[in-house]
Amino acid sequence: MFRRSLLSRLVLGALIAGSTSAVMARDHAQTATPIKHLIVIVGENHTFDNLFATFKPRHGQFVTNLLSEGIIKADGSPGPNFKQAMQQTASVTDRYSPTPEQSGAYSYLPQPATTYALGVPPGVPDDRFPADLPDGPFQITDYVNYDAHTGDPAHRFFQMWQQYDGGKMDLFAWVGVTIGVGGQNSPPAPTPGNTYQGGEALGFYNMQEGDASIFNNFAHQYAISDNYHQAVMGGTGANFLALVTGDVGYYTDGNGPTMPPANQIENPDPQQGTNNFYTQDGYGGGSYVNCSDSSQPGVAAIDQYLRSLPYKPFNKGNCADNTYYLVNNYNLGYDYKGDPRKLGSDKFVLPPQTIPTIADALSARNISWKYYIGGRQPNGAPTNEYCGICDPLTGFTSIMTTSQKNNLQGMEQFYQDVKNPNTLPAVSYIRPFESDAGHPADATVPDFEKFVQNVVQRVQANPEVWRHTAILVTVDEGGGYYDSGYIQPIDFFGDGTRIPLIAISPYAKRGYVDHSYADHASILKFIERNWGLPPLSDRSRDNLPNPVTRHDPYVPVNRPAIDDLMSLFNFHHHGWGWGQDDDQRWNDQD
Repeated sequence: MFRRSLLSRLVLGALIAGSTSAVMARDHAQTATPIKHLIVIVGENHTFDNLFATFKPRHGQFVTNLLSEGIIKADGSPGPNFKQAMQQTASVTDRYSPTPEQSGAYSYLPQPATTYALGVPPGVPDDRFPADLPDGPFQITDYVNYDAHTGDPAHRFFQMWQQYDGGKMDLFAWVGVTIGVGGQNSPPAPTPGNTYQGGEALGFYNMQEGDASIFNNFAHQYAISDNYHQAVMGGTGANFLALVTGDVGYYTDGNGPTMPPANQIENPDPQQGTNNFYTQDGYGGGSYVNCSDSSQPGVAAIDQYLRSLPYKPFNKGNCADNTYYLVNNYNLGYDYKGDPRKLGSDKFVLPPQTIPTIADALSARNISWKYYIGGRQPNGAPTNEYCGICDPLTGFTSIMTTSQKNNLQGMEQFYQDVKNPNTLPAVSYIRPFESDAGHPADATVPDFEKFVQNVVQRVQANPEVWRHTAILVTVDEGGGYYDSGYIQPIDFFGDGTRIPLIAISPYAKRGYVDHSYADHASILKFIERNWGLPPLSDRSRDNLPNPVTRHDPYVPVNRPAIDDLMSLFNFHHHGWGWGQDDDQRWNDQD
């Protein structure tokens, strides 16, 4: 499946340098920037516009959001260009389409649903919100407190392709109404005409009225991107895997790709007599796709759209022959102890994976790393604050059958490690406790903000750690919330909507808004550039070039292209500066 393995790349590099041990020692001691510690905090399920809809940057900077585009006003009410975000209805009665024929706009936005946010049965309209909301984005905190739990929008793979609608971004509400989270969701399963979802996808928070004040302050003090994206259309599981691989998981029998149980294969073609109610889809149903076979449901339609683009998709769409890729959420191949999970038609599990990970690449060069996650216990089963699909490295044989699994630790260990630069790893991933991750219905944004603030304060409390640290704050995916930003289709799997990215560091540009196109693979590119690592595999997105732009700073002319995030930082002060060689290493002499 991979023409050249990660191991062969590393061995080749070692031979060129003279010996493996010499390379390991050199790369462990030196970095391409003064950053010796990278901390990546990953919350859940918010688009850029959902949190930064009314963000106003410092003088001299500009941002693309609902406010700057005139879609809304600073008070959250409809703006002069409100119609740009108007949601449409559509019709799909035969074959799945990512760009269905439209049949007119909504008179009013479908009333938001509670989903499971308030402990009431699904399908109950959220009567905190009116039934006559204007058809477009609305301010959530006009109707509920900032710390209130709200409904969870639909955010699955084929659903997101339809929400995107070829770049028009106008089918978010319709997708929620017609298919929602999928017919095999349980219990109870949605049915045609009763998906338990509505217009909650169009909600946003308002920084101009005090919402998300911690993130607002971070954005003004440090740097943000307004062009950072989830890597895969769809939900949490696939995007957490992309964060550590730049790739997508697939069904395997341990010897190579093979076909999953039939009931686990996606079929987004509508059921007979319905409008867009998928045949097989849902958390207890279809989630695998063989995108190399155009006869598979949904595949030809997305392929046709990709062929219509003015550039070629990455790696011919990144669809290997006879490979069924996981595009939504299933449990991962090992439990927290490292025991493989059972497989079968009634076991919704991604088999153990052998895709190269950033953890493997770092370990091969003797560069320290850890993945910290809330709810993981040092001895014993995780608590209910633990999210299994948010702990992606538990899916990999190279991690869970070796001593590397000891690098998967709980947040309590991070609080100890951050006190000393000798115990804090070079690369740390942090997934908050479930109640602090910001996932709609499960958690709230202010709890996620406070969690991030606490981590930052702990880092800053140790000046020796802080002076060589960069903290990247993002989320796994947009959660199905509306976003107005440009999306660059890269391959069959995505990209998806814009999501927040904040860079917090002594070296972050102050109050800077970066527009260079980026996604989760950009974090991999930053790590690889800083610590001198090659791309993870021939099909991982860290192979893509950095964007080149001309008239539009958001759209690369060399598409597909992904940034390495270096432009968020200024390494020219405090005695640091780039040399004539762009790959010059840094040696900390003080």
